[in-house]
Amino acid sequence: MASITLENLGHSYYPNPQTPADFALKELDYEWEDGGAYALLGPSGCGKTTLLNIISGLLVPSRGHIKFDGQDVTHLQPEERNIAQVFQFPVIYDTMTVRQNLAFPLMNRKVPQDEITKRVTEMIEVLDLSEKADRKARGLTADEKQKISLGRGLVRYDVNAILFDEPLTVIDPHMKWQLRTKLKELHRQLGHTMIYVTHDQTEALTFADKVVVMYEGEVVQIGTPEELFDQPAHTFVGYFIGSPGMNVLPCEIKGKTASIGNAKVDLVNGYNLTDGQIELGIRPEFVSLSSGKKGVSAQIEAVENIGRFKIVRANLEGHSVNAVLREGEPVPTDPKLQFDASRINIYQDSHLVRVGG
Repeated sequence: MASITLENLGHSYYPNPQTPADFALKELDYEWEDGGAYALLGPSGCGKTTLLNIISGLLVPSRGHIKFDGQDVTHLQPEERNIAQVFQFPVIYDTMTVRQNLAFPLMNRKVPQDEITKRVTEMIEVLDLSEKADRKARGLTADEKQKISLGRGLVRYDVNAILFDEPLTVIDPHMKWQLRTKLKELHRQLGHTMIYVTHDQTEALTFADKVVVMYEGEVVQIGTPEELFDQPAHTFVGYFIGSPGMNVLPCEIKGKTASIGNAKVDLVNGYNLTDGQIELGIRPEFVSLSSGKKGVSAQIEAVENIGRFKIVRANLEGHSVNAVLREGEPVPTDPKLQFDASRINIYQDSHLVRVGG
């Protein structure tokens, strides 16, 4: 296990990058704590895999350094970093049995045979592959092969870190939930530093202690699932986390009042913002509908019944607003939207304005 330090790290696939837009990974300073569980979350092309490949040694960064427990490993090969990496698609030996595939990385490191037998037996049980332990891998399904690939990374106890690059892509939805739960259990048991790349917010939020949200090559927020939900540091985080994502509405602010067109919304705190693009952010869970006089008038455009709750899509001064209603809660015919003022976030040029800012 190891702490992983990123110092002034950046990468461009161009030979002579000139502007920030030329960088697939913009400058980053951060330290992954020894034994932590992290997720790199973001859409395709945001820099997740680039960063993971720099950590693993498959890619040398254009600038900056990467250190394991204080040792500079920037130019070390993957095999010299003592990491395990699980890729998006299974990397196994089809001619070997399940048991042989799991034993192979341990045999390469000359682990004693009785220890190999013990670890492989435990991993076979963890992966629920006992009935197929002595079958050759070529005859297994795609999700069973990926389980072996996961097992090959987890069976090693001596690694500095285990890196997962969208490892559940080929796994069916029910099995994804089981394997995510199992990965969390194994992390608690083994204490490995684990870094998990995904574009799926559910995978990231259920696996990681800290989620690193990336957008256009930049880390826009690092935080716990609760922090990402309650106080998104960037409007992209608000959009990307949650289903549906945060409502983001352009507004003007004077003191403790936000104006969205002709609609007035009360704020808990006062702001003195004179320039830039000002926006109000509030999650649909904190928008309610009433038929009384309080709130701001809006037009209902659609209602989606999800079963346990309804998603109401409304139009407020030409802007789309989503609200989440509990099961059985009626939708008023002439509704007023009410925003929970304690749950409102204010953004200036897409970045969160802290209280008093």
